Amino acid sequence: MAPRLLSPHMVSRRLILLGLVVALPALAAPAPKPLYALCAAYPPEMAALHREFRVSEKNGYTRARHLGLDFWRGTYAGKEVVVFRTGVSLVNAAYQLQLALDRFPITHVLFAGVAGGIDPALHVGDVVVPERWAYHSEAAYLNEDGKGGHFVPDYLKPKLPNFGMIFPSETGVAREGEEEFSNRADFPADAALLAAARRALPKLPALRAAGRVVAASVGGTGVAGPVFMDNAKYREWVFRVWQARCLDMESTALAHVAYVNRKPILIVRGLSDLAGGQQGHNPIDANEAAVAEIAARVLRAVVDEL
Repeated sequence: MAPRLLSPHMVSRRLILLGLVVALPALAAPAPKPLYALCAAYPPEMAALHREFRVSEKNGYTRARHLGLDFWRGTYAGKEVVVFRTGVSLVNAAYQLQLALDRFPITHVLFAGVAGGIDPALHVGDVVVPERWAYHSEAAYLNEDGKGGHFVPDYLKPKLPNFGMIFPSETGVAREGEEEFSNRADFPADAALLAAARRALPKLPALRAAGRVVAASVGGTGVAGPVFMDNAKYREWVFRVWQARCLDMESTALAHVAYVNRKPILIVRGLSDLAGGQQGHNPIDANEAAVAEIAARVLRAVVDEL
């Protein structure tokens, strides 16, 4: 008996049905849940983060160790999180965040820690959530020319006022999907995460540090560099040039890495000191634990809004 030939109409119907069968599993696949990176730089900050997000094996977190770093993965309020240390200073922060991004399917980066206050309107204990982050120490250090100026190399086109021999400059950045390096003056915090912070702050109860009720606010610029900064004149220059609200040793590197990887980021900083604006010794040692706790509490309120 000769095989039955299918008409063009029947072939078309069968191909359509086959396409639907193949497509159904893809349509039914659930979207992956966000994985929030919750991080801090050093022991007082990490202790506060662990307390606020109840990080322990008893609470269902599991610990993975990689290249000497601990990564605690678990859930908080139904959200998938991974908690880890970025380390102190720009290089540690950059490579340790990149290590985490390469190892885990992180979708958002959130950080809580302490910083020095730069804005004269702020006080010890206050919390700031900047909208952008700049490097205050990406710079050229130049010789004086004997005429009241400096020998400026041809490549450098200063856009910002110098601090003596220190001439700040922009940062070259390579990014996935972009052909050439671009120069950037700063790196943004994520708009949606900033909006969550703005919703969260009015709901917080009164927070106290250094014997006073502290203020928490969203906006402005933060700066970071590889030095512990405790100098009044440099502080005044940083505020004048960037209108900076705070200064620390990690945040801009974190924002830089998040920008390159196209990951939304938000950084919460509590002011443990005034970065040289105080009289006498810097008070960070007396304030870091309590202020780190406040910053972590603010971050938890932000995560609750997501």
